[in-house]
Amino acid sequence: MMSADPSATGERGAAARVRTLARRVFDRIDGAFDPAFGARANPWRLLGALSWFLFWVVCVTGIYVYAAFDTSAAGAYPSVERITAGAWPLSGLARSLHRYASDAFVVTMLLHLVREWTHRRYAHVHRFAWLTGVALIFFVYAAGIGGFWLVWDRLAQFSVVATTEWFDALPIFAEPLARNFDSDAKISDRLFSLFIFLHIGIPLATLAVMWIHVQRLQRPATTLPRPLAWGTLASLSIASLVKPIVSDAPASMGVEPTSLALDWFYLAPHAIQYWLSPQALWGITAAATAALLALPYLSRAARTPHPRAAVVELSNCNGCKRCVADCPYNAIEMIRRTDGRPHPLQANVDADLCAGCGICAGACPSSTPFRSVGDLVTGIDLPQKPIGAARDTLERELARIGVSGRADAAPGAPRVLVVGCDEAIDVVSLRNPDTAALTLLCAAQLPPSFVEYALRIGADGVLVTGCREGDCVYRLGQDWVEERFDARRKPGLRAAVPRSRVRVVWAGRGDRERLDRAIASFRDELASLPPERRAKLVPPKRESASRAVLP
Repeated sequence: MMSADPSATGERGAAARVRTLARRVFDRIDGAFDPAFGARANPWRLLGALSWFLFWVVCVTGIYVYAAFDTSAAGAYPSVERITAGAWPLSGLARSLHRYASDAFVVTMLLHLVREWTHRRYAHVHRFAWLTGVALIFFVYAAGIGGFWLVWDRLAQFSVVATTEWFDALPIFAEPLARNFDSDAKISDRLFSLFIFLHIGIPLATLAVMWIHVQRLQRPATTLPRPLAWGTLASLSIASLVKPIVSDAPASMGVEPTSLALDWFYLAPHAIQYWLSPQALWGITAAATAALLALPYLSRAARTPHPRAAVVELSNCNGCKRCVADCPYNAIEMIRRTDGRPHPLQANVDADLCAGCGICAGACPSSTPFRSVGDLVTGIDLPQKPIGAARDTLERELARIGVSGRADAAPGAPRVLVVGCDEAIDVVSLRNPDTAALTLLCAAQLPPSFVEYALRIGADGVLVTGCREGDCVYRLGQDWVEERFDARRKPGLRAAVPRSRVRVVWAGRGDRERLDRAIASFRDELASLPPERRAKLVPPKRESASRAVLP
């Protein structure tokens, strides 16, 4: 059936192709940097945290430089020259660090925006972070451009005149703002007091918006791994020493600058303004802002149904708060008990914030397959893929490969259960006579007790996989799996479970060959174990399981 709006369809198709191409570029860069940095310390995967780090570098160096800065109109430029010459200890290095960190902040911020767009992280549970992130762009540029004015050289003169002429293009001022800068006599100490107020106030407002930006995230990535932080600081310091920042000639309002060394990171809008017109720059800014703000509401991702939210079953909820602690998007809170049971609190899910990842179900202590109930109903669960159905699928799969009820490890190739997530490789395609498969919404939906259960009913080994390392769709799934399996987080994998029979391998959609090799290697290791270490753990006794089965 043909679309009623072919042009719109083509536009969406073009945007999708651009996004796909950009995603491939990021994936290739990630893969290139992972061997050197490791997936968890790859700067391309930590653009948000890198931006936070650069912000703090800018703040610290700015405070240090400000201690030697003269805030008067006549003293501003000479004081910056003294700072550059190092009259204040290391102030020249601090000034260069301040500038290079500011430029890098713009780069990482914009790259972070593009990366989130390529991963479609702007609709539904990501909407709040996306909208506040768009607002941050304006705060960062306002803070940065105002910083150039304090130097009061020819570049500052150009920037302040360009900015006021841009605002004068709006029919809202009785007198043109640019008239305040048409002669040196109009440059007063009060003006520099305003510049100082703006250059301190706007960064403080920026910090407030950055804090708001991460408020709906559990354990937001705002700090860098220590080696990456030191490496970034060292790189900025080397750049500062090799090519220190210097001022242009002092500003002279009666002389129009003819050539300038423009900072393209912050001042590129000025060049666009004079290349086109102030009105055109307003149009570009308004159109780009409208597109970014509309994306969470009008894009295809926004029009897809919101994931079904987790559901609390009060008869199995004891108010332990584990689901609250593990929810990546702070979608769960504890409220007063409503059913009269002898527990003070119960979990409550905000459906608008729930990503439908199932991580909360993996954290719930009632999500254990050892419970002697026919229908396994847990305290909090996902209706589209409940834990009870996962238990039945696990039993059915292990029965298919002939391990359920075995008295001991069967001869031949070890039987392996592979548990994956819907966002990565389709582990169902791995099924064969020696491989059982269970797919969940997220790898962290798997309660660690399921691993023990699989080994108890006869599996030789359990391999858990999911998104590519450091790139979990639900942010914290990989962290929680590893911490639970290491017994550093509740519910943890019990010490009685032999770790030699458990393996975690993170592999994205494009890593099928690597996952195949990992499974083959794991199977070889299991085959080399002594028979007593491959023996089935003593199985528990319970009633027959629910008949609901996952696909």
